[in-house]
Amino acid sequence: MKQITDHLGQLTVLLPALTAVLGLWAGRGSRRSAYVVSMLGGLLTLAAAGWLLFHVTRHGTVSESTIGPLPVGDQLRIPLRLQVPGWAAIVAVAVALVSLVVQAFARWYLDMDPRYQRFAATVSLFTAAMLLVVLSEDVLLTLAGWELMGWCSYLLIGHESERGKARRAAQKAFLVTRVADAPFTIALVGLAVHARTTSIDAIVGLPPASVTALLVLLVIGVAGKSAQVPFQDWLPDAMEGPTPASALIHAATMVAAGTVVLTQLHPLLAGCRPALLTLAILAAVSVVLASVLALLQHDLKRLLAWSTIAQVGIMLLAIVVQPATGASQLGIMQLLGHAMFKALLFLMIGWAAVLAGGTIVERISGVAWRRAELRRRLGIGLLALAGVPPLVGFVSKDLIIDESARQLAATRDLAPTIALVALVIAVPLTAAYCARAWLVLTHPSAVERHGYYDLIEDSETVQDVGLVELLETTPALGEPQEADLEPMTPYDEEAADLTDAGRTGLWALAVLSVVGGLVFFAPALGHLDLTGISPMLIAGGLVAIAAAGLLMRAMSVHTVWGDPMSRVPAWLRGTASRGLDVDRAYTALVATPVLRLSDLVRRLEGLLDHAIGSLAGCAAWLGNRSERLHDRSPSRAIAGIAIGVLVVCFLGVGLW
Repeated sequence: MKQITDHLGQLTVLLPALTAVLGLWAGRGSRRSAYVVSMLGGLLTLAAAGWLLFHVTRHGTVSESTIGPLPVGDQLRIPLRLQVPGWAAIVAVAVALVSLVVQAFARWYLDMDPRYQRFAATVSLFTAAMLLVVLSEDVLLTLAGWELMGWCSYLLIGHESERGKARRAAQKAFLVTRVADAPFTIALVGLAVHARTTSIDAIVGLPPASVTALLVLLVIGVAGKSAQVPFQDWLPDAMEGPTPASALIHAATMVAAGTVVLTQLHPLLAGCRPALLTLAILAAVSVVLASVLALLQHDLKRLLAWSTIAQVGIMLLAIVVQPATGASQLGIMQLLGHAMFKALLFLMIGWAAVLAGGTIVERISGVAWRRAELRRRLGIGLLALAGVPPLVGFVSKDLIIDESARQLAATRDLAPTIALVALVIAVPLTAAYCARAWLVLTHPSAVERHGYYDLIEDSETVQDVGLVELLETTPALGEPQEADLEPMTPYDEEAADLTDAGRTGLWALAVLSVVGGLVFFAPALGHLDLTGISPMLIAGGLVAIAAAGLLMRAMSVHTVWGDPMSRVPAWLRGTASRGLDVDRAYTALVATPVLRLSDLVRRLEGLLDHAIGSLAGCAAWLGNRSERLHDRSPSRAIAGIAIGVLVVCFLGVGLW
């Protein structure tokens, strides 16, 4: 038993990796086999992570060696160790839980997908990569997990590769995050060179002033993976992937990985004001911009995507205001709460999309009004996202705001000022887009309110009716025809019903979206003073949330789809749906100059090739012309000269 306990961290990482390999092998001929392997592997991973959390809670931080240290000489030490403090153990549990729920939901959601086996295996591999980043104590292992997540995200986003939009979204996500990974890699390598080791414990002991540029590069790299400004545009486009993939990427893996890395390096980062200020600016702009764009989205799935950008920005702002020593892990607390309610919301929107046939407002409007089960879970998720007490979103955000105010009062620094302003702006905006989503999802149509199902005949049905019969049966203008309308038929409960495993997973996420789950694990997160939140802060937050909700309700009155934003000009909503046309800016500022430069280089290369070819042609032409000046046979004069020379030579020799 002790041998297993000594390797719990490695077991937690290796189990999902092994599940991915076995899932591909066992699922070659059967989706059921792939599902059984993925679920069994997910359960074992969750059990290992839970055991690891229990062990850390009792015995403190755990450190494990893997295959290291690598024999690379005395100039650089590569220990390849895992280290599990309390916050890392609970994040590992959250990652394993969300991954398991996604696997259970995906079996129903992708029931008819012939590539389900590959999807399930990729989810398991994605989980292993994130767990490696969370439990790593070595920047080399961190970089390996970081890059593996990028590759897995490419596969998941482009899962439906027959669709052009999915392929382009996967390519965009891969390219944008690769651009940001360049400074991230340079930063980690530079830090390791300065410390002469890849150990994170040794790196955080470096003088911050000596690695300022590297820490700024690290922040930029984290911004790319976390979809923060200026790398924000890839994440909304990634909604082209299957909804379970979106839940995994947004809730507990890729976009949250930057928060984990910065938390690991926080003792070093906290002493570098330029890096903290850079992080504060990028995160604050992302929070405000993404909150505004989420409010204006026409597609509710893209609304959740922009919401993720804003919520990850709040995680990063928590790191900005978090003191270097003796503090609770505010960023990790926000990560944990967000993982629960965002996974819940994405999966519920995926369920609603199956019922409604899409996620745009016109299709999904009223779908939760028809099913109480959807309505309850969506309500919990949206309330938690909005930060309504006592749900987990309220606790994490209010503690971050409270800490920002304390840091501002103590230091009068620019970074906590920026963080506090952005957080105060984000509170009503978050409540507004949550209220808007709720109003759209629970808005019954006029037909449904009166109990009728369909007003429009099937457009493909044509009936031959005589003119006299038509005149006799046509009602007078304005004559009510309620008797001719059929009562509304309910949804087919069996056709769109979740499996028991999927339903259980969703309820688990809903339960953990309340504050009780956070309080239970509070000792692993440091010194969380849940009683230290200012009553004035609570009252102010409630007033802002209530005002935003009432405004959305007032704007939704007498709208067709219950959408308050239908009153906003169409051009503005269209611009927001396109992400403020950032793609056009990328095209104008990056793609077009690069393409023009490459075209110029191609033209110059063509001119050089033409010039060299012309010189060769001229040489060949001169050679041909010189050959034509004679008949290719020795002339008689030359022959006579040669004979004369020979005669003179013989005579000279004879006379001598």
